Amino acid sequence: MRQLINLVMLAALLLPLSAQSQSGKPLISDGKPKKHYKLTEFRWMDNRHIESQVGTISDLTSLKLGQPVRGTLDDIKLLQRVIYKGLIKRDDSLTMQAMGAVLGNLMVKEFDMQWMAYEDGNGRSRAVCAPVSQECLFPVTMLSRRMEVGLMPNVQELYDYSAELIKPHLPKKPYTD
Repeated sequence: MRQLINLVMLAALLLPLSAQSQSGKPLISDGKPKKHYKLTEFRWMDNRHIESQVGTISDLTSLKLGQPVRGTLDDIKLLQRVIYKGLIKRDDSLTMQAMGAVLGNLMVKEFDMQWMAYEDGNGRSRAVCAPVSQECLFPVTMLSRRMEVGLMPNVQELYDYSAELIKPHLPKKPYTD
């Protein structure tokens, strides 16, 4: 019985060392996960796309709610009103992602982050990233993925949670905590 227990424990210890992906390539080397992504600066078209998305939401909120996007923390409440009033259809992914662009601009402004292009095996995404580190948030899909499955996300909670996640990766400012 003792030999069986030792054999099972040995197998449990060796199993993670032989973990491989479906392609047969190791998932882990030297105990650290491999990074298979690339961050690049935004191109002119990326900036233009984000501006266009913000404009889409600003036009919608101006028309339906009488208030444009202002680029301030008040936009969080504005986005929440859009969600609660059901102003965007569940199958309108592009407009839902435009709400994420508004949220991303707030993160860039409030957390001193920057928009970056994030490329990995799944394709190219727009992300807001902490300077100096390679830690990123993906606000463009933060709201849309929840809304597409029928959820009504709390924008303030998502913003606060994102701030909590990214704060340790942001450069420390002098004379602050």
